[in-house]
Amino acid sequence: MPLVNTKEMFEKAYKGGYAIGAFNVNNMEIVQAITEAAGALNSPVILQVSAGARKYANSRYLIHMVQAAIENFPDLPIALHLDHGSSFELCKACIDDGFSSVMIDGSALSYEENVAVTKAVCDYAHDVKARGRYITVEGELGKLAGIEDAVNVSEEDAQFTNPDEVLDFVTRTGVDSLAIAIGTSHGAYKFKPGQNPRLRLDILDEVSKRLPGFPIVLHGASSVPQEYVKMVNQYGGAMPDAIGIPEEQLREAAKRAVCKINIDSDIRLCMTGSIRKHFAEHPDHFDPRQYLTDARANIKDLVSHKIKDVLGSDNKA
Repeated sequence: MPLVNTKEMFEKAYKGGYAIGAFNVNNMEIVQAITEAAGALNSPVILQVSAGARKYANSRYLIHMVQAAIENFPDLPIALHLDHGSSFELCKACIDDGFSSVMIDGSALSYEENVAVTKAVCDYAHDVKARGRYITVEGELGKLAGIEDAVNVSEEDAQFTNPDEVLDFVTRTGVDSLAIAIGTSHGAYKFKPGQNPRLRLDILDEVSKRLPGFPIVLHGASSVPQEYVKMVNQYGGAMPDAIGIPEEQLREAAKRAVCKINIDSDIRLCMTGSIRKHFAEHPDHFDPRQYLTDARANIKDLVSHKIKDVLGSDNKA
């Protein structure tokens, strides 16, 4: 099947009490690992591309790698999504390039400016007559702390989503899904030692009351697996005190209104730890195919775990 948008994916996820994994992709091995895991588990999947990934790999290369994955798994629902689009122009470029879904992140703007730019993207993306297809749009209310690619928000500037704003925002903009801030954080260094990470599920429930049946998105939801933090450090890295979101809390959110959970840092940790370990154990190796094979296999295992044990999206394709 061709690329799909997220509309039907999220409708099924909401009713079924599970979430779709939105995994960031930067190169061929990551695309292969994610789609092989999703294919083996018969899970719908969202491959998402950040502005940093577009700069690193070139949007055209990424699109064709995703197209190759579609050819390998023709019966698997795959969406290609822009993560954290910072402007109307960037969202438009990705829509014109063939993306099936985009996010416009106006969370750093004033509320009215956020409404205006989000509505502009929705008007363009939803114009089926102009391009013969409906592109889904994700908006954002609230500010997540942390650093990831172009996103850099201090703890002091982070803000939980105000449930009193969500109905007005969704109604005026026409967004198809909404990213909210309930305690997740971008990057690997989400929490300090001794902190007890807790998602504000009460805010999620309040948002759901005001938007019944509407798909909610969680950004900054990597769990920072300690096995890979340990692996990075054991083989020459320096990642002290890296702590993420407990997976049992993410699973609980997926059972409620959360239909999309973003996962990026976990994949980066897995790839880096795997490569460091390979170099330490095989100092004579210099062929990228040798160490990237290990990394790809471990990423596939990681994604399989997320699909089965956190998202609950296995056998939902």
